[in-house]
Amino acid sequence: MEEDSSQACCGSPTLTTKGTEELIQTDPTPQVPLRNRTPQAQEISKPSDQTELQPALPERKISKPSLLIPVDDSSNDYVDAELLNSSVQQRKVADRDMSLQVPIRQQKRVCSLYSDDELLDEDDPDSPPWQTERIANLPGSFCLPDSGRLFTPSKEDSSQLSSVIKMGWLDKNPPQGGLYYQKRWVKLEIDYLRYFDNEKEVYSKGFISTAFITNVSSVGELKFEVATNNRTFIFRAENEDERNEWVTELKNCSGGPKRPITLIAGSPLTPDYYGYLELKGLRSKLYTVVASDKVLLYKNADDYRIGVGITFIDMSVGNVKDSDRRSFDLTTPYRIFSFIAESEQSREQWVQAMRDAIGEALSNSEVVEQIWREPSNSFCADCGAPKPDWAAINLCVVICKQCAGEHRGLGPSISKVRSLKMDKKIWTEELIQVFLKLGNKRVNSFWAANVPPSEALSPSSCSEDRRRFISNKYRQGKYRKYHALYGNQKELNNALCINVQCSDLLETLSLIFCGADVNCSTGMANCPSPESLASTHSQPLQAELIKHNLNTELPQLQVEADMDLKHYPPPPCVSYEGYLFKTASMGRAVTERKVKEEFSRRWCMLNDGIFSYYEHDKSTNPNGTLKASEIVCLAVDAPEKHGYDNTFELYSESERIYLFGTDEPDSHKEWVKCIAKTFIPATAEPLLRLSFERIGRLKCKDGLNLQQSKVGWFALAGSTLHVYLENSKGEEIHLRKLNELSIQQDNEVLVLVEKGRTLYIEGERKLDFAGWCVAIQAAAGSGGDTLSQQQLTDTDIPVIVLSCIDYITQYGLTSEGIYRKSGVNSRVAALCNRFRRDARSLRLKEGEHQVDDVSNTLKRFFRDLEEGLFTSEYAYSWLSITALQDENQKISEYKALLDRLPPVNKATLQALINHLYCVQRFSELNQMNLHNLAIVFGPTLFQTDGKDYTAGRAVEDLIEHYTLIFEVDEQQLNRQLEEINAIIKMRKKFDTKFPSRPRFEGDGHFICTVYLEELKDTAEQHVKIPGSMTAAELVYEVLDRRNIPVKDKDYWSCWEVCEEIERPLHYQERVLPILHSAGNESHLLIKKQPAMDAMITYLATKVDVSKHGMMKFREERSILGLGLPSGNFHDRFFILNVTSLRMYKDVRSNRVERDWVVKNLKIYLGIKKKLRPPTCWGLTVVYESKKQEKPERQQWYLCCETQSEMREWYATFLSIQNDGNLWPQDGVQKNRVSRVLPDTRHGNVSLIPLRGSENEMRSSVAAFSQDALALLRDVR
Repeated sequence: MEEDSSQACCGSPTLTTKGTEELIQTDPTPQVPLRNRTPQAQEISKPSDQTELQPALPERKISKPSLLIPVDDSSNDYVDAELLNSSVQQRKVADRDMSLQVPIRQQKRVCSLYSDDELLDEDDPDSPPWQTERIANLPGSFCLPDSGRLFTPSKEDSSQLSSVIKMGWLDKNPPQGGLYYQKRWVKLEIDYLRYFDNEKEVYSKGFISTAFITNVSSVGELKFEVATNNRTFIFRAENEDERNEWVTELKNCSGGPKRPITLIAGSPLTPDYYGYLELKGLRSKLYTVVASDKVLLYKNADDYRIGVGITFIDMSVGNVKDSDRRSFDLTTPYRIFSFIAESEQSREQWVQAMRDAIGEALSNSEVVEQIWREPSNSFCADCGAPKPDWAAINLCVVICKQCAGEHRGLGPSISKVRSLKMDKKIWTEELIQVFLKLGNKRVNSFWAANVPPSEALSPSSCSEDRRRFISNKYRQGKYRKYHALYGNQKELNNALCINVQCSDLLETLSLIFCGADVNCSTGMANCPSPESLASTHSQPLQAELIKHNLNTELPQLQVEADMDLKHYPPPPCVSYEGYLFKTASMGRAVTERKVKEEFSRRWCMLNDGIFSYYEHDKSTNPNGTLKASEIVCLAVDAPEKHGYDNTFELYSESERIYLFGTDEPDSHKEWVKCIAKTFIPATAEPLLRLSFERIGRLKCKDGLNLQQSKVGWFALAGSTLHVYLENSKGEEIHLRKLNELSIQQDNEVLVLVEKGRTLYIEGERKLDFAGWCVAIQAAAGSGGDTLSQQQLTDTDIPVIVLSCIDYITQYGLTSEGIYRKSGVNSRVAALCNRFRRDARSLRLKEGEHQVDDVSNTLKRFFRDLEEGLFTSEYAYSWLSITALQDENQKISEYKALLDRLPPVNKATLQALINHLYCVQRFSELNQMNLHNLAIVFGPTLFQTDGKDYTAGRAVEDLIEHYTLIFEVDEQQLNRQLEEINAIIKMRKKFDTKFPSRPRFEGDGHFICTVYLEELKDTAEQHVKIPGSMTAAELVYEVLDRRNIPVKDKDYWSCWEVCEEIERPLHYQERVLPILHSAGNESHLLIKKQPAMDAMITYLATKVDVSKHGMMKFREERSILGLGLPSGNFHDRFFILNVTSLRMYKDVRSNRVERDWVVKNLKIYLGIKKKLRPPTCWGLTVVYESKKQEKPERQQWYLCCETQSEMREWYATFLSIQNDGNLWPQDGVQKNRVSRVLPDTRHGNVSLIPLRGSENEMRSSVAAFSQDALALLRDVR
């Protein structure tokens, strides 16, 4: 490997080195010379295989320098080479009698990336330039280790020969003079002159950009020089002819005409990314440039500016892989380049830039060349940049790379961005022809018809300007040319259907993006859509344009503070007139029926966005007017609500209601449609196609952004609320599937909670908001007695069905005779009514609701169901299948009928049969086997009189073959059964956990000692505590015994007191589990809670349920062997939210030290004094895991600075744990719940015996079939 001097002299050369700091200079706008993407050319024959070096000066002896070799790759220590190599080999030099001593290394030769033109940092100036085998060990050399060498090609690809103009062996001398020439394999390409160690190397030792060559001339014997602005390179050929050929070709490349396949030499090309990178194994950094499809390596920025580099890497064979932290590898088939960036962020940017270069290298120019045949397509449609190679295929615009990035930000529903070079599959011949026939110029006559000069883009525009312009242009359609039919949906659709039959693509584009529905009906059976209509009339380009816009989001014009819209208002085109009957305007909701006598006949006109009503059609002055901008809501009343059959209400911003009516349904429908069209914007135009009961404008917030309200347009149609918010597509909210629906009267907010989202609808005006609340609540309730009209879950199962099934699964699977025993009729009727009013708000609770009442509620629901679960159409078919003998045929028929059921019926049936299947699997506990369940549910589900067992047989088949008919995953079913079994075991364990407690055998009540206000013998009260008694019931039982009156703001509570700590039980908390878990030192104390009023006031003022702040923390630890507590209190930052309590080291820390589930925490007031708390305002926190197989209990302590701070933390804990229900709004009810055990008689109808053999049960079934009245008796 040679070394180049920075000075030349006749004697021994004096070489100098530069530090890296001197080489690095700042260049804000570096320029890259031209590159050719085609790799190196095919190998041609070389003159000889000799390796001798030919010095240019007389012979002289050169002493062997001391060679330093790294001990290992990561070490900075070096050892003398002579310690490793003692042998010396003599080498010959052609035409000279000189003997030089060089060390011989027993290793493979490594190729250097060292430049021929200048020494790098820490190079040894005394080393002869031809000692290439030693250069790999010099600290400053650019040599890759053997491990980096993957493959050395023996022969280059012949397909690449066309890019090489000339190549061959030449002797090269450093441009600033030197002693010796070196043999170099030189290649001349259209953009670069490159030289290599040998013809097999892929990566050059150096290159010169032909764009920077200023002169090529012959000098001396067989020599020629290549001059740049400040460098001169001297080469020597073997003969005169060879020298002349090189000079001629170099002159042609540097100054002559260029080949048409490349860009003009000397044109400045802006790099994609540039900067310094460290190459592993070197101490110097390389100036690295990523440009188009190449990565170019330079010694420094100065060399980059003068076009003299080390080598470049063709990224068509490259692959970039992340390494550790700041490192990454650029892998090629020939070598691995391991780079180190300045930071991790910089590493990510370099990796992305190089991956973009790979994409550029693998691109195909066939499509882009075809698209550019249309002259206007060779400039970006948005900024005008030349040679754009991206396109938005649905918008029909060709765009540059920078604009394409902003188009991607719009989302694929607005702009479908594709590359002209890489996405070859998408570019069909039809799509290419669409772009050629339209072209950017014609398309912009629509998209950019009204662009103000101040808003226009240029190729140098910044990203922010591009983002704003492109959003205005395509998302909002601010600059488009409005079609004459804009706003008239019917006419737009008709015009689209007519136009797709001809070849006018621009008119089709204008119609689509002005609101025409590409999925509209054409009215023809053979051509139902515009796309099929275009194909039928031999218009493939029209069909292609429509195909790419089937799901495109149309421009939605948004009014912003800095947006001038006066040039682009949609032309008003809605007009209608006729007689209507009107009442006087009102300032409150219309609740009473208006008879005909209260209406007056008025001539009404709708024109230019103004609704006017006159005394009669001859009047010139209106009695009143209402501008479209003043209308905020339109409500369509139910038929015959008032004296006139068809009425509607208009709500104005001035809080007035205008009631109009007519007896003509067609006229009523047209008035509603036209009025709605005047005040509903084009962005929400799809709402006008609905059969809505109410439509209008409201403000709302969603769960992702609660800081700022959005204006939304809402339409209520049936049980579905359709919403169009600002800058978003239309949404549908199925009101009967909501998880929660509530109204916050104080804030006038309607809260809609659905799966994964909460929507807060705000009332700007009380009048129309009240109407919306009433209408939405009515639509969200059960709308009838059919399954589809019930309040449903996300899985289309009625809430009442799922609630009952869940309750019985948890509390009733072990109840003997479940579904056979009758509940109390009054309680069952009450439950049915509550479910019918609002099933979503009813929560079934153990103790408050009885298992038999719930099971009978479920049966009554199915028996009273209109059309039945199996529908009246198919019910007989289900029963007829029971007569089949072949079980496989029977299952097949059941499956066929199952697929015919409506979705809600099918989902409900599967949920019910799944539940019954689980019930009969635990028949050893509940005595309800397959036959008993079939007897009960057969007549119920099929709504028959039960005189025969056909309906029971059908239900029995469904349960028995449940997994086959419903195609159930048996693993999932087994997991479900395991969960049920775990619930049963848990409840059994709970019931038998404390068998030694004293209790009365007759009633199952526990006896407990409770204290009133203080722990004294005189304050003791012995109370019988049933399993379902709540803390509130215990409190008032004790107060009643002592005749203590309860005043307002008296927050009497039951406290669990354990030595120095205590906690108030929630008023709904069951007492019995506390007794089970309490230790010997724990007591129940009835006393007032003095801080409750302050906590309720604090919570009422909180906007957010969460809380955060600093507290002192100590964990419960013991000294090993002594049992003494240890540890100190430390400051920690806590965040408490609805799910967890998280602890951080400090407020700036991002790492969570501890995380606890809030529901598993018990919070006690106070801390034991022996722990020496730093303040007297402390909390003791007990964490108990819910895992049955491995229960876990932890205890730790928190200290607050003030009492108010402790009260706020405690109130937040209680509020989150009890879902905000800290204390009942109307006070705790003093009347205790009746605890009389239900009558053991199972209603009026006696049931088949619960116990007995299978034969006895079948006999009972037969007896019931023959004489149902014989079993109407009590079987006790």
